[in-house]
Amino acid sequence: MPVGSDVLVVGAGSAGCVLAARLSATGRRVTLLEAGGRGRNPLLRVPLMTGVLLRSRYANWFYHTEPEPGLAGRRSFWPRGRVLGGSSAINGMVWARGRPSDYDAWAQAGLPGWSWDDALRAFRGIERFAGSVSEWHGSDGPLPITDGGARHPLLDRFVQAGAQAGHGLTADFNAPPYEGVGRYHFTIAGGQRWSAARAFLDPVRRHANLRVVTGARALRVLVRNGRALGVQTTRGLFHAEEIVLCGGAVNSPHLLMLSGIGPADALQAHTIPVAADLPGVGRNLQDHLLVRVEHAATQPVTLQSLTRVDRAAAALLRALLFRSGPAASFPLAAGFFLRSDPALEEPDVQAHFLPGLTTATLRVPGLAGPARAGEGHGFMANVCQLRPHSRGTVGLRSADPLAAPLIQPNYLSDPRDRAVLRAGVRLLRGIFAQPAWDGVRGAELQPGPEVQSDAALDAWIARTADTVYHPVGTCRMGREGDIGAVVDARLRVRGVAGLRVADASVMPRITSGNTNAPSMLVGHRCADFMEEDT
Repeated sequence: MPVGSDVLVVGAGSAGCVLAARLSATGRRVTLLEAGGRGRNPLLRVPLMTGVLLRSRYANWFYHTEPEPGLAGRRSFWPRGRVLGGSSAINGMVWARGRPSDYDAWAQAGLPGWSWDDALRAFRGIERFAGSVSEWHGSDGPLPITDGGARHPLLDRFVQAGAQAGHGLTADFNAPPYEGVGRYHFTIAGGQRWSAARAFLDPVRRHANLRVVTGARALRVLVRNGRALGVQTTRGLFHAEEIVLCGGAVNSPHLLMLSGIGPADALQAHTIPVAADLPGVGRNLQDHLLVRVEHAATQPVTLQSLTRVDRAAAALLRALLFRSGPAASFPLAAGFFLRSDPALEEPDVQAHFLPGLTTATLRVPGLAGPARAGEGHGFMANVCQLRPHSRGTVGLRSADPLAAPLIQPNYLSDPRDRAVLRAGVRLLRGIFAQPAWDGVRGAELQPGPEVQSDAALDAWIARTADTVYHPVGTCRMGREGDIGAVVDARLRVRGVAGLRVADASVMPRITSGNTNAPSMLVGHRCADFMEEDT
């Protein structure tokens, strides 16, 4: 039987949780729909479980891209959170808000309300920062932001080596000058992950005007005479005066197209009646692509021993019972924001350092396949291009709402992206060559000492590059007259009354860093706009 609400929020991820919580505080009747479960598994709160959760089918949409020409025909694995909290329940928990220029560029492109001043005001309302109070951070918001608690001597060596390589150091990537080598902030507190659901939903879960419905996969938005009236789900039909899609950069454009909102030719090819011809739906897909520089270690001082089953189990038990030990933090805790070319005005590459080898092949019984012991001690850092030029698409595989969407990122289709990644590899090699690593640095395992020329690096990048899990842009904002824009500056879908999109898909250009914080910003600003419009 249809359920009526003032607002229907579709998707309880980073943006959806913020939006639903803030709207419920205004007294509106809010229904929040989530395709996944409630996320009661205690393993979701253990920070080191990230490497497993990202590669497990548990709480995960488990998407894959189409074969990528720029990646030697490989398919990329794209995990997306499917649980209360969305991807914030399975991600790396890094809190990197981006640069002021990211948001000022949005505002200068004709999107009022999205300047850095607007963004900073919202971020301060979101954050409960554990550091010293300053104009750059909030101190009484719902979401705790800390240094994550990771302590390891190789993290200190990475920062020291960065200074030896001539790079500036920073104590806060989220404050001026927003660049250098240093340590990250995380959505970790008390040795546990703080997802968007835990920070924003849990405090308001008992509000009589907030209904949270899990296991409700959205199938289509019902549109009649140019107005969105409700959403058909696997748990029935839900009506509301206003509907906000918060499914993320994959699911939001997919749901719009299933509902007849998107490029008319693509919809007609699947015999979907056109409710609104919006050519930009599913276009403008952007993502951060990384490569890893790995070294063997000459001493057993890395985290590789934790890939042994008995030690991993002991660390997990300690984290669950006492919220302490190596599993109670996330080890990719040091990194950099640097310029691949000193002539650039701002950083264009980002790195994360791990005092161990990649966890990309780690498996745990019952969650992600058979367990695997470590293959020797080592350490690594990944590097990605912050503002890629390549653009991809999200499209329909069929009119079946249960069929996975077609994801084609078109990685490295613009040759400028390869050049920046090559420069990033050379920056990391310069850091790993410094005296700080003497006594622990073994042979370079990846790319390998024989991979030096541009051509050799390009071939290696094509064989090994991987996503950083930061897709954005597929329902992008734009000003009036912008034919490719899906939503306006207040996140209202063009040509469909009563419908908005509020998640990473609305970003016209990817931000300079991890995208969880900017996604929460979008949810926060959407609540502002809806309150103002009322």
